[in-house]
Amino acid sequence: MITSVLVANRGEIACRVFRTCRELGIRTVAVHSDADENALHVRVADTAVRLPGAAPADTYLRGDLIVRAALASGADAVHPGYGFLSENAGFARAVLDAGLVWIGPPPDAIEAMASKTRAKRLMGLKPLTDVTEADLPVLVKAAAGGGGRGMRVVRHLADLDAELAAARAEAESTFGDGEVFVEPYVENGRHVEVQILADTHGTVWPLGTRDCSLQRRHQKVVEEAPAPGLSEELQEEVSALAVRAARAVDYVGAGTVEFLVADGRAHFLEMNTRLQVEHPVTEAVFGLDLVAEQIRVAEGRPLDTTPPRARGHAVEARLYAEDPSRDWSPQTGRLHRLALPDGIRLDTGYTDGDDIGVHYDPMLAKAVAHAPTRPEAVRKLASALERAVIHGPVTNRDLLVRSLRHPEFTAARMDTGFYDRHLPDLTAPSPDPHAPLAAALADAHGRSRFGGWRNVPSQPQTKRYAMAGQEHEVHYRHTRTGLEADGVRVVHADAHLVVLEVGGVQRKFEVARYGDRIHVNTTALTALPRFPDPTTQHAPGSLLAPMPGTVVRVADGVTQGTPVKAGDPLLWLEAMKMQHKITAPATGTLSEWCVVPGQQVEPGALLAVVTETP
Repeated sequence: MITSVLVANRGEIACRVFRTCRELGIRTVAVHSDADENALHVRVADTAVRLPGAAPADTYLRGDLIVRAALASGADAVHPGYGFLSENAGFARAVLDAGLVWIGPPPDAIEAMASKTRAKRLMGLKPLTDVTEADLPVLVKAAAGGGGRGMRVVRHLADLDAELAAARAEAESTFGDGEVFVEPYVENGRHVEVQILADTHGTVWPLGTRDCSLQRRHQKVVEEAPAPGLSEELQEEVSALAVRAARAVDYVGAGTVEFLVADGRAHFLEMNTRLQVEHPVTEAVFGLDLVAEQIRVAEGRPLDTTPPRARGHAVEARLYAEDPSRDWSPQTGRLHRLALPDGIRLDTGYTDGDDIGVHYDPMLAKAVAHAPTRPEAVRKLASALERAVIHGPVTNRDLLVRSLRHPEFTAARMDTGFYDRHLPDLTAPSPDPHAPLAAALADAHGRSRFGGWRNVPSQPQTKRYAMAGQEHEVHYRHTRTGLEADGVRVVHADAHLVVLEVGGVQRKFEVARYGDRIHVNTTALTALPRFPDPTTQHAPGSLLAPMPGTVVRVADGVTQGTPVKAGDPLLWLEAMKMQHKITAPATGTLSEWCVVPGQQVEPGALLAVVTETP
């Protein structure tokens, strides 16, 4: 029997595994980088071991340090989570060689399937080698790992070498393996997968299908089970192929076989030899705890001969600290508050007051709704996200709500090109026009007691806010009877709640303030000073860092005085495990060049100045 489990991972997945371990009476051990010293997964574990450093290559990708931590802490088993070393056969062997239980598939199975190139050969497929114009578009893909890391769509042959280099660098940084390959890119297919669970006694469960078609940068955003709209024949086909893949490598434990479905046909993509981020939707539909099943399988216990029956429908949305309207740029800062309504499963690695840093994936949480039917589950999740309290950096919450309510999604007609087609509409600003007034009235609460009103009406008070990239000015005045604002009746105003009557309808506004950052219901605002600070103004053509990160690469020949064209790549920033290309904002000359490779920059830092050509 397993008595103590070390999770060789961080954040949400570590917390999720620890939750099951506590329910099973198993002691828990966390590992953490210096950046994660006070992270939630460290706080909830029974024991924690430090991995010196901050970068993944120095910490969570150091299998030798993790095995040493397991032995030092007295753990008798290791759970890899997902990402990092979860599909590294060498790490699995090192765990077993140390006399520990590996809660995952055999190393040989990982080796056969975790490399997507070997997996394709096993399934009778092979990657492209000599790419020509006729092959375009193609997909550059990391051979190890997943989660959209090390993936690039190439539509122009001239871009292939640069995208191969970028994919290799990203894969090496994320998985410790820079191998990449090229395969045909199927436009606008559906991403469908089959969850499997296998024991050491020859039983393999196919646990239904999932649809993961809503993706940004090849990383899943919304997932659901079962995959809607598949014919019975296609469901049986992909389930049979998944079982065949598992049996081909004597698979043990939880895994996922992924397909791209187009024109009624299923094209094998890969097999992920680990637990998936989206596993909760399968758990909800089948009434299972897949982590508990992983542990039981690792202890040698058999599965039942048939899996449980599926019931209802489940939908999961990934909440990211990112700005979809700015090329999905990751966001950092203090997460002041995170809460969803009751009845929604929330898997997260953060809690109120935690800081979101630059070193790791920007996913804050996964929200999961389960209901008897798909429309009910979708409605439940969209409503919960709309009413969620999320105070802190910019998130993709509004995008998720709009995605779940989009006609293509509600009709189950979505595919992997969903965001390519609809992103501008889904990210169009729609702030509440009364949010600035509510913020101003909450701020003014109680001031009338100190002589704010007069017998002779005075000039109204004025406050300025930045909201959705625009400045808004609001006016109000103190009177004998309270606060008054043009156009609306102020029913109630205090520091945390404002009630306005607009067009005969009362509306409530919950207000929370954190310094100059103000949250009014789901709208975020920034209080602006009465007089702008001239020292914060930048020259025309200034290129500012859109996110915190590290300058990992500079385009060849780029330096001060270099002529550039609008859209030319200038440098690459690495933030939250992904590389982001920064391009010239205009055509002209680089009159200032302010960064070097290896330099860390904060959001808004000056990278360069482009003096436009007259």
